[in-house]
Parts: sequence; C-alpha cells; structure tokens
Amino acid sequence: MPHADLVFTGGPVFTANTVRSRASAVAVAKGRVVAVGGDDVHELVGPKTEIVDLRGRMLLPGFQDAHVHPVWGGLDMLRCDLAELSTAAEYLEAIGEYAAAHPDDEWVLGGGWQMSAFPGGTPTAGALDAVVPDRPAFLPNRDGHGAWVNSAALRLAGIDRNTPDPADGRIERDADGNPTGTLHEGAMGLVNRHLPEEAPERLVEALLLAQRYLHSYGITAWQDAIVGAYGDAGDPGPAYLAADAAGSLTARVVGAIWWDRKKGLEQIPELIERRARDRSARYAATSIKIMQDGVAENFTAAMLEPYCDGHGHFTDNSGISFVDPAVLNEALPLLDAEGFQVHFHAIGDRAVRECLDAVEHAITRNGRGDNRHHIAHIQVVHPEDVPRFRELGVAANMQSLWAALDPQMVELTLPFLGSPRDAWQYPFGDLLRSGAVLAAGSDWSVSTPNPMAAIHTAVNRTAAPGHEEGEHGAFLLEQAIDLATSLTAYTAGSAWVNHLDADTGTVEVGKYADFAILDRDPFDGPADEIGATRVLQTFVEGARVYAAPDA
Repeated sequence: MPHADLVFTGGPVFTANTVRSRASAVAVAKGRVVAVGGDDVHELVGPKTEIVDLRGRMLLPGFQDAHVHPVWGGLDMLRCDLAELSTAAEYLEAIGEYAAAHPDDEWVLGGGWQMSAFPGGTPTAGALDAVVPDRPAFLPNRDGHGAWVNSAALRLAGIDRNTPDPADGRIERDADGNPTGTLHEGAMGLVNRHLPEEAPERLVEALLLAQRYLHSYGITAWQDAIVGAYGDAGDPGPAYLAADAAGSLTARVVGAIWWDRKKGLEQIPELIERRARDRSARYAATSIKIMQDGVAENFTAAMLEPYCDGHGHFTDNSGISFVDPAVLNEALPLLDAEGFQVHFHAIGDRAVRECLDAVEHAITRNGRGDNRHHIAHIQVVHPEDVPRFRELGVAANMQSLWAALDPQMVELTLPFLGSPRDAWQYPFGDLLRSGAVLAAGSDWSVSTPNPMAAIHTAVNRTAAPGHEEGEHGAFLLEQAIDLATSLTAYTAGSAWVNHLDADTGTVEVGKYADFAILDRDPFDGPADEIGATRVLQTFVEGARVYAAPDA
C-alpha cells in the first residue's frame, strides 16, 4: 500500500460507526481514510507523511449540522448583532451605537435578541425610537419568529390599529388596538417586504464568514434549513453556487428549498426546476422545507389542546398550522414521489402529528422510499406519536441546546403549556428507546452552533458552561441520552439525513477525511464538563480548514 499523506496518532478515535468502536490511529491518502487501527497504521508512514500527534485528545468525524442558517447567521454578524447580549439595556445601547456608526444605512438591520429580556417577550417601538428615531429599524429576535420594529418602520409599512393580522401571524397591540412594535410570524412580512435587497456579493461574504465560524466548531457539513425567498436576508442559494464556483466552499451543503405557505401544489414544478438548477460539486438543494407551525413562546406553535393563560386555565388559542393539513397530506405524496426529502419545522404536538400523518399518506400512496424525511425541533411530542418516528422512518432532528430550564422556558413556556404536556418536551430519550433515527443541529443563528454545548445539554439536560441563565436544575432528566449517542447523532445521524453517509459521518476506510480534533477525550471527564470541550482543528478531505491558536 502507498504511504499515507496524513496520519493521526496518539489519541482516541471515536469512529461513530454502528458498533462505536474506538481506535488510536487513522491514515489518510488523497483525501480519504485508508486505515483505521492502532500501531499497524504506522506502517503507512513515509518520508512525506504529515503526522498529527493527538496527545491524548480525541479525533472524531466532522460534525454535521442538520438544521442551520449560515448565510443569515453570517449576515447577522455583519449587521447589528445582538446574539451575545442578554438584557434590554444592552440591546438598546448596542443598537444606538450601531446606528451612530452607520449613519448612511437606509435601515438599521440586525437581530438576535431574546424574548426573555422583555415583559411578555415583546419589546416596544417606543424604546427603539429612543435610539433610532430617524429611519426604520427591523430586528428579528433570536428564533426568527418575531421582529422588533420602530415607529418609522410601522409608518413606512402602513401598520396601524386598522391593519388586520395576517392569517399566519399576529401584530402585538396595546389595549386600544394600536401596534406596539413586535410583529409575530407572518406579520413580519408586512415590514420586511420593504427592506432593501442585499447585494449578491454581500451574501457570499456572509456565507464565507459563517463557514469559517462553523469550521471553528468542527462542523464540516450541514443542511441549510431555508433556501429561497423567505425573511429579510435574501435567498442563500445563489451564494452557495457562487462560492462553490469560486472554489471557496469547503463544506458539504444540502439546501432545503422553502415551501411557500401562501401557495399550494402548483409550486411543485418550480421546486423541481430549482432542484435541477441548484446543484454544484459541494451544494445540492435536494430537500424541501415546510414550516408547519410557529413557536410556543408567542403562542403560534400548533397544539392539540389550547394554550393556558398562565394560571392553569385554557384559552381559545391552540396555535397556527401554517400549511392546511389537507394540503400537506396531498403535497407529501407528490414531493415524495419526485424524490424530494422533506425537512419539517414542528414545535407543537399538533404540528408534529400533522407532519407524521402526511408522511404516512406518502407511504400509503408511494410505498417506502429512501428520501429520509425529518422533523426538526420536536419540542412537544404527544407520547402516542413517539413510536411513529421509527414506524414511518422519520428522523428526529434535535436542537438539543433548547432542552434546558432557561428563562424562556421557565417564564414564557411552562406556564402556558400546563400539565401534562409540559413534561412531553424534547423527548430525546423516549425517541431513542423507541428506535428512531436521531440527527442533530443548532438552528444557528437562533442559538450557538457549538455542537459540544448542545451535546452537553442532551446528556445533562442542563445548559452548558457559559450558556447558563439563572440557577435551574436538570430539565426532564429521564429524557437525557448518553454521550456516545449524542455524538453519533451529530455525526453519523446527520450524515444519514443529509444523504452524505456513503462518504462521511463515520471514521471508516474509504470515507472522506472530514474530521474534528477536540481538546480532550470527553468520555474521560465528568459529564458536567462536556460543554467546556473545544475544537482544536478541523479537516475536510484531509485539508486543515481550521486550527485554534493553541492547536
């Protein structure tokens, strides 16, 4: 056998294969793994072989984020980025400073604020007017399901007390019906359709900034959870194609094309055409994104029973199904027959059930295929629906970081879900025990893309070090999953969802040398230190795409 180009040795190798075997050395030639083992791998070392001494640190497959928004995350970093702040006062100070530093910008754009910083999760236009009085401001919150706007933006969009709520959203109002400055879900479109269009080169800049950031967390592939005309940041798809054509896209990316909920089945030929057009060496738009509901904090997540009023009494609101279930049940068989994977957003138990029902309709009509449909977020899942993931072959796409008792959960979620469904949240343990395929993602820029922080929460059901907000105990600890399972979900599981498992997701002979090196072996330390684990180096096809200063 020819000599290897690269040999990793001197530390544990988490292979993430089905038997979860451990090795201590890996050899790479021409971008692919040629040997996995121990001392025998050293026989492949030649005079030109680069040897990477792991020094007891762990090598594992590159992480794959199965639900992320990199172009939008990168654009947030270029705009007024509030993601690292946590209080209303900090947000207003940062927005004022940004506005002063960008006096020529037609709009003040950015976002990343968290709902728990404001009473009821709804900031006001009046507060924003104090720091941006001279031009419109549009600032989506951290989860992207609501936006903070100032009075200038409301005036420009013509939003007043007589403006009706759109069918898929809500305008936050005072007791007299006047808009207060927070727009939920589809109501954001009343303003963001007036935003200036981002230049294509700006979106490429945002993508490359995001790619560097994701590589720093060991992420080598991902599924962009929305490509298409959605939101205020422009369509990410052309940026991927441009970056790949220029040779600067180093990640492997699957694009999930946005299902326009204002249209119906007539859009399917457009989706087929786009899939054929949006394909390059490292990017393929082969998935369809269907956002079936909103989020629990603004009462738009679709629930089987109505929300509570915070005092244990039911209201008359059970959330919004953005896509009529009758349409969904017709769309899924057609999309499935065309070979599309469907990537669902479902937060509430009714939305989860509607998505599973639609997949069942597709199986009834088409038989079982290999499209690997998956449901992201899965916050509230009725116990009767847990085994259906395995039965229908639907992957559970976890955003594990959210399964903790943070202020948003304690103040804006638990009082309004009520018992027993407050105990049905993020049932990763039950899904694992039922035999479901687990994949994992971050939803960045909603939350950090750091896989080890999310894995910490999946294992401990508490926030990772540096992500704690207040003193809270473990959240539904019976739904915790073990470290090996969580690492496998973030590597092999997401690779399976991304249809990249033939070449990536595990450390095996013949697969691409897409790796991450951690600063420790997380199995050797206490579980409550998992989230402190850092990525030191990241490789794609054996080429180093990230190295920490202390690597």
